[in-house]
Amino acid sequence: MPLSRAMGTRAPTTLAGFAEGRAGDLLALAGGALTPLAFAPFEFFPVAPLALALVFLVWLRASARRAAWRGWLFGLGLFGFGVSWVHESFQFSQVAMPVAIVLTTLLVVYLSVFPALTGYLLARFVSPAPSLRLLGFFPAAWVLGEWLRGWLLSGFPWLNLGYSPVDWPLAGYGPWLGVYGISWAVAVTAGALVGLTTQGRRVFYVLALLGLWSGGWLAGQVDWTEPTGSEREAVLVQGNVPQHLKWRPEQRQLTLDQYLALTRQHWGADLVIWPETAVPAYYHVAEPFLEELKAEALRHGTELLVGIPLKDLSSGRYYNSVVALGEHSGVYRKRHLVPFGEFLPLVDILGPLVDFMRISMSNFSSGPREQPTLVAAGQRIGVSICYEDAFGEEVIEALPAATLLVNVSNDAWFGDSIAPAQHLQMARMRAVETGRYLLRATNTGISAIVGPRGDVLAQSPQFETHALRGTVQGMSGMTPYARLGNWGIVVLLVGVLGILVILSRRRG
Repeated sequence: MPLSRAMGTRAPTTLAGFAEGRAGDLLALAGGALTPLAFAPFEFFPVAPLALALVFLVWLRASARRAAWRGWLFGLGLFGFGVSWVHESFQFSQVAMPVAIVLTTLLVVYLSVFPALTGYLLARFVSPAPSLRLLGFFPAAWVLGEWLRGWLLSGFPWLNLGYSPVDWPLAGYGPWLGVYGISWAVAVTAGALVGLTTQGRRVFYVLALLGLWSGGWLAGQVDWTEPTGSEREAVLVQGNVPQHLKWRPEQRQLTLDQYLALTRQHWGADLVIWPETAVPAYYHVAEPFLEELKAEALRHGTELLVGIPLKDLSSGRYYNSVVALGEHSGVYRKRHLVPFGEFLPLVDILGPLVDFMRISMSNFSSGPREQPTLVAAGQRIGVSICYEDAFGEEVIEALPAATLLVNVSNDAWFGDSIAPAQHLQMARMRAVETGRYLLRATNTGISAIVGPRGDVLAQSPQFETHALRGTVQGMSGMTPYARLGNWGIVVLLVGVLGILVILSRRRG
Protein backbone atom coordinates (compact mmCIF):
# COMPACT_ATOMS: atom_id res chain seq x y z
CA MET A 1 0.00 0.00 0.00
CA PRO A 2 1.42 3.46 -0.85
CA LEU A 3 2.71 5.37 2.16
CA SER A 4 0.48 8.35 1.41
CA ARG A 5 -2.66 6.17 1.51
CA ALA A 6 -1.56 4.37 4.66
CA MET A 7 -1.21 7.72 6.42
CA GLY A 8 -4.44 9.10 5.13
CA THR A 9 -2.85 11.82 3.01
CA ARG A 10 -3.61 12.87 -0.48
CA ALA A 11 -1.63 11.10 -3.20
CA PRO A 12 0.96 13.21 -4.98
CA THR A 13 -0.21 15.13 -8.00
CA THR A 14 1.15 14.89 -11.52
CA LEU A 15 3.94 17.35 -10.65
CA ALA A 16 5.29 15.10 -7.93
CA GLY A 17 4.93 12.09 -10.19
CA PHE A 18 6.84 13.87 -12.92
CA ALA A 19 9.69 14.50 -10.48
CA GLU A 20 10.06 10.78 -9.75
CA GLY A 21 11.68 9.86 -13.06
CA ARG A 22 14.86 10.98 -14.77
CA ALA A 23 13.32 14.42 -14.99
CA GLY A 24 13.80 14.65 -11.23
CA ASP A 25 17.57 14.50 -11.70
CA LEU A 26 17.43 17.38 -14.15
CA LEU A 27 15.21 19.37 -11.80
CA ALA A 28 17.74 18.94 -8.99
CA LEU A 29 20.64 20.07 -11.16
CA ALA A 30 18.68 23.01 -12.56
CA GLY A 31 17.54 24.06 -9.10
CA GLY A 32 21.11 24.15 -7.87
CA ALA A 33 22.37 26.07 -10.88
CA LEU A 34 19.62 28.69 -10.48
CA THR A 35 20.16 29.22 -6.74
CA PRO A 36 23.18 31.60 -7.00
CA LEU A 37 20.88 34.08 -8.74
CA ALA A 38 19.31 34.67 -5.32
CA PHE A 39 22.61 36.01 -3.99
CA ALA A 40 24.58 39.15 -4.77
CA PRO A 41 25.28 40.56 -7.28
CA PHE A 42 21.99 39.29 -8.82
CA GLU A 43 19.95 39.48 -5.59
CA PHE A 44 16.76 37.96 -6.94
CA PHE A 45 15.83 36.32 -3.65
CA PRO A 46 12.63 34.45 -4.73
CA VAL A 47 14.87 32.07 -6.67
CA ALA A 48 16.22 30.65 -3.39
CA PRO A 49 13.00 29.09 -1.99
CA LEU A 50 11.80 28.15 -5.47
CA ALA A 51 15.05 26.36 -6.32
CA LEU A 52 15.17 24.59 -2.96
CA ALA A 53 11.55 23.58 -3.47
CA LEU A 54 12.68 21.68 -6.56
CA VAL A 55 15.11 19.53 -4.61
CA PHE A 56 12.54 18.98 -1.85
CA LEU A 57 10.08 17.89 -4.51
CA VAL A 58 12.43 15.35 -6.05
CA TRP A 59 13.35 14.01 -2.59
CA LEU A 60 9.73 13.36 -1.55
CA ARG A 61 9.42 9.81 -2.86
CA ALA A 62 13.01 9.03 -3.82
CA SER A 63 14.99 6.07 -2.52
CA ALA A 64 17.98 6.81 -0.31
CA ARG A 65 20.38 6.25 -3.18
CA ARG A 66 18.38 8.40 -5.56
CA ALA A 67 17.95 11.16 -2.98
CA ALA A 68 21.71 11.26 -2.41
CA TRP A 69 22.34 11.46 -6.15
CA ARG A 70 19.87 14.29 -6.56
CA GLY A 71 21.28 16.17 -3.59
CA TRP A 72 24.73 15.85 -5.14
CA LEU A 73 23.43 17.13 -8.48
CA PHE A 74 21.84 20.11 -6.71
CA GLY A 75 25.19 20.81 -5.05
CA LEU A 76 27.04 20.60 -8.36
CA GLY A 77 24.73 23.22 -9.83
CA LEU A 78 24.84 25.45 -6.74
CA PHE A 79 28.57 25.44 -6.14
CA GLY A 80 29.63 24.88 -9.74
CA PHE A 81 28.13 28.27 -10.58
CA GLY A 82 28.20 29.96 -7.19
CA VAL A 83 31.88 29.43 -6.26
CA SER A 84 33.42 29.01 -9.70
CA TRP A 85 35.33 32.22 -8.95
CA VAL A 86 37.75 30.28 -6.70
CA HIS A 87 39.92 29.48 -9.72
CA GLU A 88 40.55 33.21 -10.13
CA SER A 89 42.75 33.29 -7.03
CA PHE A 90 45.28 30.94 -8.61
CA GLN A 91 46.16 33.40 -11.37
CA PHE A 92 48.48 35.20 -8.94
CA SER A 93 50.46 32.05 -8.08
CA GLN A 94 52.45 29.49 -10.03
CA VAL A 95 49.42 27.31 -10.66
CA ALA A 96 48.57 26.75 -14.32
CA MET A 97 44.96 27.44 -15.27
CA PRO A 98 44.14 23.76 -16.02
CA VAL A 99 45.35 22.82 -12.54
CA ALA A 100 43.37 25.72 -11.02
CA ILE A 101 40.22 24.45 -12.72
CA VAL A 102 40.86 20.92 -11.43
CA LEU A 103 41.33 22.18 -7.87
CA THR A 104 38.17 24.29 -8.06
CA THR A 105 36.26 21.30 -9.42
CA LEU A 106 37.45 19.18 -6.50
CA LEU A 107 36.18 21.84 -4.11
CA VAL A 108 32.78 21.85 -5.84
CA VAL A 109 32.60 18.06 -5.67
CA TYR A 110 33.44 18.13 -1.96
CA LEU A 111 30.86 20.81 -1.14
CA SER A 112 28.21 18.87 -3.07
CA VAL A 113 28.62 15.97 -0.65
CA PHE A 114 26.68 17.89 2.02
CA PRO A 115 23.32 18.15 0.19
CA ALA A 116 23.88 14.57 -1.01
CA LEU A 117 24.29 13.38 2.58
CA THR A 118 21.22 15.35 3.63
CA GLY A 119 19.11 13.72 0.94
CA TYR A 120 20.38 10.25 1.77
CA LEU A 121 19.67 10.53 5.48
CA LEU A 122 16.20 11.96 4.94
CA ALA A 123 15.22 9.13 2.60
CA ARG A 124 16.97 6.41 4.60
CA PHE A 125 15.73 7.12 8.09
CA VAL A 126 12.58 9.25 7.80
CA SER A 127 9.15 8.42 6.39
CA PRO A 128 6.43 10.49 8.07
CA ALA A 129 3.48 12.28 6.51
CA PRO A 130 4.39 14.71 3.69
CA SER A 131 3.42 17.77 5.71
CA LEU A 132 5.85 16.80 8.49
CA ARG A 133 8.58 16.14 5.96
CA LEU A 134 8.12 19.37 4.05
CA LEU A 135 7.76 21.72 7.03
CA GLY A 136 9.76 19.82 9.62
CA PHE A 137 12.27 17.22 8.53
CA PHE A 138 13.49 18.69 5.25
CA PRO A 139 14.11 22.27 6.49
CA ALA A 140 15.76 21.14 9.73
CA ALA A 141 18.04 18.65 8.00
CA TRP A 142 18.96 21.13 5.27
CA VAL A 143 20.05 23.76 7.76
CA LEU A 144 22.01 21.29 9.87
CA GLY A 145 23.79 20.28 6.66
CA GLU A 146 24.68 23.92 6.03
CA TRP A 147 25.95 24.26 9.58
CA LEU A 148 28.10 21.14 9.22
CA ARG A 149 29.58 22.48 5.98
CA GLY A 150 30.39 25.73 7.76
CA TRP A 151 32.25 23.90 10.53
CA LEU A 152 33.91 20.75 9.17
CA LEU A 153 37.58 21.05 8.09
CA SER A 154 37.66 24.72 9.17
CA GLY A 155 34.38 25.38 7.36
CA PHE A 156 33.16 26.89 4.09
CA PRO A 157 29.83 28.63 4.81
CA TRP A 158 29.58 30.34 1.42
CA LEU A 159 26.12 30.41 -0.22
CA ASN A 160 24.18 29.53 2.89
CA LEU A 161 20.59 30.28 1.93
CA GLY A 162 20.16 32.63 4.88
CA TYR A 163 22.28 35.28 3.20
CA SER A 164 19.96 35.67 0.22
CA PRO A 165 17.00 37.49 1.91
CA VAL A 166 19.10 40.14 3.71
CA ASP A 167 16.76 42.82 2.28
CA TRP A 168 13.55 40.82 2.81
CA PRO A 169 11.30 40.30 5.86
CA LEU A 170 12.87 36.93 6.69
CA ALA A 171 16.05 38.80 7.67
CA GLY A 172 14.17 39.75 10.84
CA TYR A 173 15.07 36.33 12.24
CA GLY A 174 18.78 37.23 12.00
CA PRO A 175 19.19 38.98 15.38
CA TRP A 176 17.36 36.08 17.02
CA LEU A 177 18.78 32.98 15.32
CA GLY A 178 21.54 34.19 13.01
CA VAL A 179 22.03 33.32 9.37
CA TYR A 180 21.16 29.66 9.95
CA GLY A 181 17.85 30.72 11.44
CA ILE A 182 17.12 32.63 8.25
CA SER A 183 18.18 29.58 6.21
CA TRP A 184 15.59 27.62 8.17
CA ALA A 185 12.91 30.18 7.29
CA VAL A 186 13.87 29.97 3.59
CA ALA A 187 13.76 26.17 3.75
CA VAL A 188 10.35 26.14 5.43
CA THR A 189 9.15 28.50 2.71
CA ALA A 190 10.41 26.03 0.10
CA GLY A 191 8.67 23.13 1.84
CA ALA A 192 5.40 25.04 2.04
CA LEU A 193 5.58 25.84 -1.68
CA VAL A 194 5.95 22.14 -2.47
CA GLY A 195 3.04 21.27 -0.20
CA LEU A 196 0.92 24.01 -1.70
CA THR A 197 1.39 22.67 -5.22
CA THR A 198 1.43 18.90 -4.67
CA GLN A 199 -0.51 18.08 -1.51
CA GLY A 200 -3.96 18.64 -0.07
CA ARG A 201 -4.75 21.01 2.79
CA ARG A 202 -3.62 24.05 0.79
CA VAL A 203 -5.04 26.42 3.42
CA PHE A 204 -2.66 24.86 5.94
CA TYR A 205 0.39 25.66 3.79
CA VAL A 206 -0.84 29.16 3.04
CA LEU A 207 -1.24 29.84 6.76
CA ALA A 208 2.24 28.44 7.39
CA LEU A 209 3.69 30.87 4.86
CA LEU A 210 1.78 33.82 6.25
CA GLY A 211 2.83 33.01 9.81
CA LEU A 212 6.46 32.50 8.87
CA TRP A 213 6.80 35.71 6.87
CA SER A 214 4.80 37.92 9.20
CA GLY A 215 6.80 36.49 12.08
CA GLY A 216 10.03 37.50 10.33
CA TRP A 217 8.75 41.03 9.82
CA LEU A 218 7.63 41.34 13.44
CA ALA A 219 10.92 39.89 14.72
CA GLY A 220 12.78 42.52 12.74
CA GLN A 221 10.96 45.35 14.49
CA VAL A 222 12.66 44.64 17.81
CA ASP A 223 15.72 46.77 18.60
CA TRP A 224 18.17 44.82 20.74
CA THR A 225 20.93 47.43 20.72
CA GLU A 226 21.05 51.15 21.41
CA PRO A 227 23.41 54.01 20.55
CA THR A 228 26.29 54.69 22.87
CA GLY A 229 28.54 57.73 22.76
CA SER A 230 28.60 60.28 19.95
CA GLU A 231 28.63 59.74 16.20
CA ARG A 232 32.00 59.33 14.48
CA GLU A 233 33.31 60.24 11.05
CA ALA A 234 34.99 57.24 9.43
CA VAL A 235 36.97 56.97 6.19
CA LEU A 236 37.63 53.72 4.32
CA VAL A 237 40.67 54.02 2.07
CA GLN A 238 40.51 51.85 -1.04
CA GLY A 239 43.97 51.86 -2.63
CA ASN A 240 43.03 49.74 -5.67
CA VAL A 241 46.51 48.23 -5.93
CA PRO A 242 46.52 45.43 -8.53
CA GLN A 243 47.22 42.05 -6.97
CA HIS A 244 49.98 41.22 -9.46
CA LEU A 245 51.86 44.38 -8.39
CA LYS A 246 51.03 44.40 -4.68
CA TRP A 247 54.11 42.58 -3.36
CA ARG A 248 56.74 43.77 -5.81
CA PRO A 249 59.54 45.62 -3.97
CA GLU A 250 59.58 48.45 -6.50
CA GLN A 251 55.84 49.00 -5.94
CA ARG A 252 56.04 49.33 -2.15
CA GLN A 253 56.79 53.03 -1.87
CA LEU A 254 54.25 53.90 -4.57
CA THR A 255 51.62 52.01 -2.59
CA LEU A 256 52.47 53.74 0.67
CA ASP A 257 52.51 57.16 -1.00
CA GLN A 258 49.08 56.50 -2.50
CA TYR A 259 47.50 55.47 0.79
CA LEU A 260 49.10 58.39 2.57
CA ALA A 261 47.88 60.89 -0.04
CA LEU A 262 44.31 59.59 0.18
CA THR A 263 44.44 59.70 3.97
CA ARG A 264 45.76 63.24 4.12
CA GLN A 265 42.68 64.42 2.24
CA HIS A 266 40.61 63.34 5.25
CA TRP A 267 42.60 64.47 8.27
CA GLY A 268 40.12 65.48 10.91
CA ALA A 269 37.95 62.40 10.49
CA ASP A 270 37.77 60.39 13.69
CA LEU A 271 38.81 57.08 12.16
CA VAL A 272 40.63 56.06 8.98
CA ILE A 273 40.84 52.40 7.96
CA TRP A 274 43.29 50.85 5.52
CA PRO A 275 42.39 47.39 4.13
CA GLU A 276 43.97 43.97 4.56
CA THR A 277 47.77 44.05 4.05
CA ALA A 278 47.51 47.61 2.76
CA VAL A 279 51.14 47.99 3.88
CA PRO A 280 53.04 45.44 1.75
CA ALA A 281 55.83 44.92 4.29
CA TYR A 282 56.28 43.39 7.71
CA TYR A 283 55.50 45.65 10.65
CA HIS A 284 59.09 45.71 11.88
CA VAL A 285 60.26 46.83 8.43
CA ALA A 286 57.60 49.51 8.04
CA GLU A 287 57.71 50.68 11.67
CA PRO A 288 59.48 54.02 10.99
CA PHE A 289 56.83 54.88 8.38
CA LEU A 290 54.02 53.85 10.73
CA GLU A 291 55.36 55.92 13.61
CA GLU A 292 55.48 59.02 11.41
CA LEU A 293 51.98 58.27 10.14
CA LYS A 294 50.68 57.91 13.69
CA ALA A 295 52.24 61.18 14.80
CA GLU A 296 50.79 63.08 11.85
CA ALA A 297 47.36 61.52 12.40
CA LEU A 298 47.26 62.46 16.08
CA ARG A 299 48.18 66.05 15.26
CA HIS A 300 44.97 66.20 13.23
CA GLY A 301 42.81 64.36 15.76
CA THR A 302 42.55 61.19 13.64
CA GLU A 303 43.22 57.57 14.55
CA LEU A 304 43.91 54.71 12.17
CA LEU A 305 43.45 50.97 11.71
CA VAL A 306 45.97 49.57 9.23
CA GLY A 307 46.18 46.12 7.66
CA ILE A 308 49.75 44.80 7.71
CA PRO A 309 51.58 41.45 8.01
CA LEU A 310 53.35 41.05 11.33
CA LYS A 311 56.34 38.80 11.99
CA ASP A 312 57.19 37.61 15.48
CA LEU A 313 60.97 37.90 15.43
CA SER A 314 61.41 35.62 18.42
CA SER A 315 59.38 32.68 17.09
CA GLY A 316 59.65 33.30 13.35
CA ARG A 317 55.86 33.09 12.98
CA TYR A 318 54.00 35.68 11.00
CA TYR A 319 50.42 36.85 11.09
CA ASN A 320 47.87 38.61 8.95
CA SER A 321 47.16 41.57 11.22
CA VAL A 322 45.48 44.91 11.83
CA VAL A 323 47.22 47.48 14.01
CA ALA A 324 45.69 50.48 15.77
CA LEU A 325 47.66 53.72 15.43
CA GLY A 326 46.36 56.35 17.82
CA GLU A 327 46.06 57.19 21.47
CA HIS A 328 45.66 53.47 22.18
CA SER A 329 48.01 51.06 20.45
CA GLY A 330 46.88 47.54 19.71
CA VAL A 331 47.08 44.66 17.26
CA TYR A 332 44.63 42.04 16.06
CA ARG A 333 46.03 38.82 14.57
CA LYS A 334 43.80 36.89 12.19
CA ARG A 335 42.53 33.69 13.79
CA HIS A 336 40.59 31.85 11.08
CA LEU A 337 42.95 31.29 8.17
CA VAL A 338 41.96 30.33 4.62
CA PRO A 339 42.92 26.72 3.82
CA PHE A 340 45.37 26.51 0.91
CA GLY A 341 45.51 30.30 0.80
CA GLU A 342 47.08 31.17 4.14
CA PHE A 343 48.02 27.74 5.45
CA LEU A 344 48.25 24.15 4.27
CA PRO A 345 45.98 21.68 6.10
CA LEU A 346 47.11 18.07 6.53
CA VAL A 347 50.63 19.15 5.62
CA ASP A 348 52.14 15.66 6.01
CA ILE A 349 49.71 14.27 3.44
CA LEU A 350 49.23 17.19 1.08
CA GLY A 351 52.68 18.76 1.25
CA PRO A 352 54.31 16.53 -1.39
CA LEU A 353 51.32 16.97 -3.73
CA VAL A 354 51.49 20.75 -3.38
CA ASP A 355 55.22 20.69 -4.12
CA PHE A 356 54.66 18.48 -7.15
CA MET A 357 51.94 20.76 -8.54
CA ARG A 358 54.04 23.89 -7.81
CA ILE A 359 51.33 25.58 -5.79
CA SER A 360 52.74 28.57 -3.95
CA MET A 361 51.50 28.54 -0.36
CA SER A 362 51.46 31.13 2.37
CA ASN A 363 52.29 29.94 5.84
CA PHE A 364 50.57 32.31 8.23
CA SER A 365 50.02 31.34 11.84
CA SER A 366 46.65 31.69 13.57
CA GLY A 367 46.28 34.41 16.15
CA PRO A 368 45.03 33.51 19.63
CA ARG A 369 41.32 32.87 19.93
CA GLU A 370 40.86 35.38 22.73
CA GLN A 371 42.12 38.84 21.82
CA PRO A 372 41.14 42.21 23.28
CA THR A 373 39.12 44.57 21.15
CA LEU A 374 41.04 47.38 19.51
CA VAL A 375 40.33 50.90 20.76
CA ALA A 376 40.17 53.78 18.29
CA ALA A 377 38.12 56.95 17.90
CA GLY A 378 36.49 56.34 21.26
CA GLN A 379 35.11 52.97 20.11
CA ARG A 380 35.89 49.41 21.04
CA ILE A 381 36.23 47.65 17.73
CA GLY A 382 35.66 44.01 16.86
CA VAL A 383 37.97 43.30 13.93
CA SER A 384 37.75 40.53 11.35
CA ILE A 385 40.07 40.02 8.41
CA CYS A 386 38.77 38.89 5.02
CA TYR A 387 37.29 35.38 5.25
CA GLU A 388 36.61 35.71 8.99
CA ASP A 389 33.44 37.71 8.45
CA ALA A 390 31.87 34.57 6.98
CA PHE A 391 31.69 33.11 10.49
CA GLY A 392 29.09 34.85 12.61
CA GLU A 393 29.86 32.64 15.59
CA GLU A 394 33.38 34.09 15.65
CA VAL A 395 32.45 37.72 15.05
CA ILE A 396 30.17 37.74 18.11
CA GLU A 397 33.08 36.75 20.35
CA ALA A 398 34.07 40.44 20.39
CA LEU A 399 30.72 41.28 22.05
CA PRO A 400 29.45 42.82 24.20
CA ALA A 401 32.64 44.87 24.48
CA ALA A 402 32.76 45.89 20.82
CA THR A 403 30.62 48.90 19.93
CA LEU A 404 31.64 48.83 16.26
CA LEU A 405 32.61 46.09 13.78
CA VAL A 406 35.38 46.44 11.21
CA ASN A 407 36.27 44.02 8.43
CA VAL A 408 39.31 44.52 6.22
CA SER A 409 39.73 42.48 3.08
CA ASN A 410 41.53 42.13 -0.24
CA ASP A 411 39.11 40.69 -2.75
CA ALA A 412 41.49 41.54 -5.60
CA TRP A 413 42.33 37.84 -5.47
CA PHE A 414 39.02 37.11 -7.22
CA GLY A 415 39.18 39.66 -10.01
CA ASP A 416 36.01 40.88 -11.68
CA SER A 417 33.93 37.91 -10.48
CA ILE A 418 30.81 37.62 -8.37
CA ALA A 419 32.85 36.87 -5.22
CA PRO A 420 33.28 40.46 -3.91
CA ALA A 421 29.53 41.10 -4.09
CA GLN A 422 28.81 37.81 -2.32
CA HIS A 423 31.39 38.69 0.32
CA LEU A 424 29.79 42.06 1.03
CA GLN A 425 26.39 40.39 1.37
CA MET A 426 27.81 38.07 4.01
CA ALA A 427 29.37 40.99 5.88
CA ARG A 428 25.99 42.70 5.95
CA MET A 429 24.57 39.71 7.80
CA ARG A 430 27.12 40.19 10.59
CA ALA A 431 25.66 43.66 11.16
CA VAL A 432 22.13 42.20 11.24
CA GLU A 433 23.10 39.49 13.73
CA THR A 434 24.86 41.86 16.13
CA GLY A 435 22.87 45.08 15.77
CA ARG A 436 26.04 47.06 15.07
CA TYR A 437 27.49 49.24 12.35
CA LEU A 438 30.08 47.48 10.24
CA LEU A 439 32.87 49.20 8.29
CA ARG A 440 34.33 47.14 5.47
CA ALA A 441 37.57 48.43 3.94
CA THR A 442 38.90 46.59 0.91
CA ASN A 443 41.76 46.98 -1.53
CA THR A 444 39.80 46.95 -4.81
CA GLY A 445 36.23 46.99 -3.52
CA ILE A 446 33.58 46.68 -2.50
CA SER A 447 34.23 48.93 0.52
CA ALA A 448 31.06 49.80 2.41
CA ILE A 449 29.48 51.33 5.49
CA VAL A 450 26.73 49.03 6.75
CA GLY A 451 24.03 49.97 9.25
CA PRO A 452 22.91 47.80 12.19
CA ARG A 453 20.01 46.38 10.16
CA GLY A 454 22.31 45.32 7.34
CA ASP A 455 21.48 48.24 5.05
CA VAL A 456 24.34 49.58 2.94
CA LEU A 457 24.59 53.27 3.84
CA ALA A 458 27.44 54.00 1.42
CA GLN A 459 29.76 51.98 -0.77
CA SER A 460 32.76 52.56 -3.00
CA PRO A 461 32.95 51.95 -6.74
CA GLN A 462 34.80 48.75 -7.51
CA PHE A 463 38.28 48.82 -9.08
CA GLU A 464 38.72 52.53 -8.43
CA THR A 465 41.01 54.39 -6.07
CA HIS A 466 38.59 55.86 -3.57
CA ALA A 467 38.16 57.12 -0.01
CA LEU A 468 34.67 56.43 1.34
CA ARG A 469 33.59 58.75 4.14
CA GLY A 470 30.55 58.45 6.33
CA THR A 471 29.08 58.72 9.81
CA VAL A 472 28.77 55.75 12.16
CA GLN A 473 27.40 55.29 15.64
CA GLY A 474 28.67 53.03 18.38
CA MET A 475 26.06 50.55 19.64
CA SER A 476 25.72 48.62 22.88
CA GLY A 477 23.56 45.69 23.88
CA MET A 478 23.27 42.05 22.86
CA THR A 479 20.94 40.35 20.42
CA PRO A 480 19.72 36.83 21.27
CA TYR A 481 22.02 35.49 18.56
CA ALA A 482 25.00 37.30 20.05
CA ARG A 483 24.27 35.54 23.35
CA LEU A 484 23.60 32.04 22.03
CA GLY A 485 25.54 31.91 18.77
CA ASN A 486 24.74 29.10 16.35
CA TRP A 487 23.98 26.72 19.20
CA GLY A 488 20.56 28.27 19.63
CA ILE A 489 19.32 27.23 16.18
CA VAL A 490 21.33 23.97 16.12
CA VAL A 491 19.87 22.71 19.40
CA LEU A 492 16.40 23.83 18.32
CA LEU A 493 16.58 21.95 15.01
CA VAL A 494 18.10 18.82 16.54
CA GLY A 495 15.21 18.88 19.00
CA VAL A 496 12.70 19.26 16.17
CA LEU A 497 14.21 16.30 14.32
CA GLY A 498 14.17 14.19 17.46
CA ILE A 499 10.52 14.92 18.20
CA LEU A 500 9.48 14.27 14.59
CA VAL A 501 11.36 10.97 14.48
CA ILE A 502 9.52 9.82 17.62
CA LEU A 503 6.17 10.91 16.18
CA SER A 504 6.80 9.22 12.84
CA ARG A 505 7.74 5.94 14.54
CA ARG A 506 4.60 6.00 16.64
CA ARG A 507 2.49 6.60 13.55
CA GLY A 508 4.32 3.84 11.68
